Amino acid sequence: MPGRRKKIRFSKIYTFKCKTAAAKDDHLHIGGPGFSRVVFCNEPASFEATSRNYADNYVKTTKYSPATFVPKSLFEQFRRVANFFFLVTAIVSFTPIAPYSAASSILPLSIVIGATMLKEGVEDYRRKKQDDEVNGRKVNMHQGDGSFKLCIWKELRVGDVVKVQKDEFFPADLLLLSSSYDDAICYVETMNLDGETNLKLKQSPEVTSSLHEDSSYKNFKATIKCEDPNASLYTFVGSMEVEEEKVPLSPQQLLLRDSKLRNTEFVYGAVVFTGHETKVIQNSTAPPSKRSNIERKMDKIIYFLFGVLFLIASVGSIVFGIVTKDDLHGDRMKRWYLRPDKAEIFFDPERAPEAAMYHFLTAILLYTYLIPISLYVSIEVVKVLQCVFINQDIDMYHEETDKPAYARTSNLNEELGQIHTILSDKTGTLTCNSMEFIKCSIAGTAYGRGVTEVERAMAKRLGSPLDGIKDQKKDMENKNTKPRIKGFNFEDERIMNGNWVREPHPLIIQGFLRLLAICHTAIPDKDEDTGNVTYEAESPDEAAFVIAALQLGFEFYQRTQTTVSLIELDPDTHEKVQRDYDILNVLEFNSTRKRMSVILKYEGKFLLLCKGADSVMFERLGKNGREFEEITREHVDEYADAGLRTLILAYRELTEEEYKDFNEKFKAAANAVSEDRDTMINEATELVEKDLVLIGATAVEDKLQQGVPECIDKLAQAGIKIWVLTGDKMETAINIGFACSLLRQGMKQITITLETPEIKQLEKVGEKGPIAQASKKSVMQQISEGKDLIASSKNEAFALIIDGKSLAYALEDDLKKMFLDLAVECSSVICCRSSPKQKALVTRLVKEETKKTTLAIGDGANDVGMLQEADIGIGISGVEGMQAVMSSDIAIAQFKYLERLLLVHGHWCYRRISSMICYFFYKNITFGFTLFCYEAYTTFSGQAAYNDWFLSLYNVFFTSLPVLALGVFDQDVSARFCLKFPLLYQEGVQNVLFSWRRIIGWMFNGVCTAIIIFFLCIRALEPQAFKKDGKTADMDVMGPTLYTCVVWVVNCQMAVSISYFTLIQHIFIWGGICLWYFFLLAYGALSPTISTTAYKVFIEALAPSASYWLITLCVVIAALTPYFSYKSLQMQFFPMYHGMIQWIRHDGQSEDTEYCNLVRQRSIRHTTVGIMARSLARTNPLTGSTHRRR
Repeated sequence: MPGRRKKIRFSKIYTFKCKTAAAKDDHLHIGGPGFSRVVFCNEPASFEATSRNYADNYVKTTKYSPATFVPKSLFEQFRRVANFFFLVTAIVSFTPIAPYSAASSILPLSIVIGATMLKEGVEDYRRKKQDDEVNGRKVNMHQGDGSFKLCIWKELRVGDVVKVQKDEFFPADLLLLSSSYDDAICYVETMNLDGETNLKLKQSPEVTSSLHEDSSYKNFKATIKCEDPNASLYTFVGSMEVEEEKVPLSPQQLLLRDSKLRNTEFVYGAVVFTGHETKVIQNSTAPPSKRSNIERKMDKIIYFLFGVLFLIASVGSIVFGIVTKDDLHGDRMKRWYLRPDKAEIFFDPERAPEAAMYHFLTAILLYTYLIPISLYVSIEVVKVLQCVFINQDIDMYHEETDKPAYARTSNLNEELGQIHTILSDKTGTLTCNSMEFIKCSIAGTAYGRGVTEVERAMAKRLGSPLDGIKDQKKDMENKNTKPRIKGFNFEDERIMNGNWVREPHPLIIQGFLRLLAICHTAIPDKDEDTGNVTYEAESPDEAAFVIAALQLGFEFYQRTQTTVSLIELDPDTHEKVQRDYDILNVLEFNSTRKRMSVILKYEGKFLLLCKGADSVMFERLGKNGREFEEITREHVDEYADAGLRTLILAYRELTEEEYKDFNEKFKAAANAVSEDRDTMINEATELVEKDLVLIGATAVEDKLQQGVPECIDKLAQAGIKIWVLTGDKMETAINIGFACSLLRQGMKQITITLETPEIKQLEKVGEKGPIAQASKKSVMQQISEGKDLIASSKNEAFALIIDGKSLAYALEDDLKKMFLDLAVECSSVICCRSSPKQKALVTRLVKEETKKTTLAIGDGANDVGMLQEADIGIGISGVEGMQAVMSSDIAIAQFKYLERLLLVHGHWCYRRISSMICYFFYKNITFGFTLFCYEAYTTFSGQAAYNDWFLSLYNVFFTSLPVLALGVFDQDVSARFCLKFPLLYQEGVQNVLFSWRRIIGWMFNGVCTAIIIFFLCIRALEPQAFKKDGKTADMDVMGPTLYTCVVWVVNCQMAVSISYFTLIQHIFIWGGICLWYFFLLAYGALSPTISTTAYKVFIEALAPSASYWLITLCVVIAALTPYFSYKSLQMQFFPMYHGMIQWIRHDGQSEDTEYCNLVRQRSIRHTTVGIMARSLARTNPLTGSTHRRR
């Protein structure tokens, strides 16, 4: 009910201390460029509000409207060069120079354009329905008299006050005014914005927090001045003036459109941004346009064919002009049947140059059939169907999360079969991103007896199986009958079950556990029936810490606006007591600070609790806080060696004066309305985050995903290079590399780092200029030494490991080429401590400089730049939200599915698309060159060999479906053999199936086929009787006979080319031939004015003649013999990769394990990584000559 106030519920409050208003000087940016928006709350219809012409709340995602669909869609279609060319030829076909009727030219173009427009229209109609559903949602809007009434979203205006109920979406970007909670907070789910399922907390300004009744808004007036509409989801700068009181506004008060209200009965909000000015719509920009290499190459082939078309048209026109000029000598005529003595300009010997020019236009129209008009639309259809198969592949379905593979775009299917380099994130991609607290170091003592996967891999590598530790672990597991707790895999009786009070430093351990329980932003949720506490945390690490504190005796169970409540073990009384800690400030974690701090007041003391990365924490320790530094550093290094993620914990006691000084500056910075706000906050935090006292370190394990080592092994055997770009420490990344077989024993490591004594000494001095100069020089020197080392070593594998500081210099313009030259010579590359920007820059460098196809794979928001830079971006739908998935081209649930995605679907799609395009050009060249041959045979008279409708329907009906079946269903080898012999993938990497050699080969095959068909038909029909009455075959008979042979040959060529027959392929291939005969019967049955030269030609002339059927049979055999002979010789003596595997299957050797391993080893080099390469390197050192490909 509107009048009831929701009381603060147990464990439901999550907020921080309210900030007071800043001085007026802090709002200087308001009203300036980028900060000019003024909102009049509760007065949307006032003159001041309407004069600003803000956008309405109607959101349109459609590409077209009913009025613009036809013109805009036609424009989109005719932007393609091929379509525009066919449009011009269709227009010219209305003139007398056209060798065929205009209708026969327009029909195929209309079918192709119409099919594409229909697809566009259906997709846009679906978007329109979604828009109508969203714009038609309802929300309670203030009517101006203290009452709220339901209205639809699109009616909202800037300044309206709305009331949003629990589980409803926010209709626009709202400023939170009040909520059902006493503290005016609310919980928001932002999954539609960033994919994150954890709840975010928002809090209204204090000045409006008391407006908790509908009637309170009857006379409510306020003026909001804020930033202009922009795409930044996580920033908001503004101020609000209420009753002459001015308060600052921050993202904490902004409720974004399309996010949902959770765990809160209702909120009131003022509309700030509407429609296309809301932040979520501002973020709805199209992802970067990506085109596959094959598609770009296909455009070049089209241009090449245009060149061929103009060349043969020019040759024909020149010959025609010469022959025409020589046609008439007095009364003597060479080509008397053209009547050059009475000819108009087309055949007039007196105007031969003009006639040649007209003939050129006629020839252009006639030879347009060299260009496959249905190529683009056919490829689009095939790619969509290929995506359906990818999405429905049960072997890439993750049952635990109920997530299948999902191809978000169909443009890049064939690129999956050509990947040269994979750039992968580590956390959440190679690992599970499911953190478990496993070890810790407190006051110089290491706790935790667990054994990590990396430690087992290290022990195996060093020949020590860790049997004792395993047995010890098993004993402890047997003793522990409790069910396993998610996020907690810690075993050490010294500090568990309250035993820490008997340790040498119980007070420090108490401080350590207290810090874990307080220094975080988690939300507790206690089940009132069972008493169990669960936590809603922003990251898996943070959840693991509060769970560890809970299991070790410090239960965090409640948070209010200003306090955190714990139930903890008192070391003096050995009893559990409840303690409340006053939270004064929270200095939040970000990727720049790499730390988080909480300032609290307890028993009259001001304490700062801090946790963060060792790279920023150790340098902040005070002189009196380094007692355990050396031993803690050793422990942290050991944890990193074990593949664990570490954080350093420290604290500091502040004086009241220090805190007041800091708080004054922190408030001023937090309330500042300027672009420098974050910088000012960082400067304020630097005042207190220093002179810290070290407590200890935490270590959490992020286990490898299942199947990662095996997947990397297969990808490496396929010849794909794998780079890992991670934010982890170098030691952690190296040991994860060993665990997943990216690194192996005996592989030489080239390490580039700035953690050298010389650089450290300069950093202590603190002068930035000399540090940067020396650092760059050091990186350059290390890269040069690495290149020299590789050059001096033969048949040795190298791994390059570089840290983030060094990478920053290595990516500078004058060093990046040198760095890349070193990296591509190495078997593995691991970039540690990499920022999101560095990941994107490395990806761009590899893609642009190597000119090879790159694939990036990641699971978090920090991987988005990398995914968009790569040729193909793969998003892992993990636990870090859906940002990576929403920015990716293809989404999968686990890294291991990359093996099947690339080696099976990638290989198939590449082979299918390549073969499909080659066949398209083959069949069109075959058809087009029969026209050219007939033209040459008739001295380029401009007469078409075929009936108009025969010309039009060749590409659309009689040869179109078999090529679609090829693109969707063909398999050179089965999925099992694709995975069994990864060597097959090299066909795509080396692009052997779509090289210029193969493309020209198919075109040459088309030319040869056309010549064979034409001259065999002409010679067979010309000298002898064709009909029963002794008449020879005229042009009306020769045309259909020639056409019949072409249809048979190109369809039989398809049957010979494909490797995997399905029922659909049989239907399409033989059905296309049958369709030709049915068409010939039906078309010939029409009146002569419609069927023209085809009138009853099949019934009366072709079918009764045995010569017709015999010629067809002989021509088909003769035309296919060259290709069949070539393929037989190639398969027998020069087999390609897929040919070798087909022989293995044919000879029954596919089950011979030893032989199959021998074949697989052909893909192993001394530089190859993975399990098999590691095994071979240990038992039979790899050499370049032993395993060189034939």
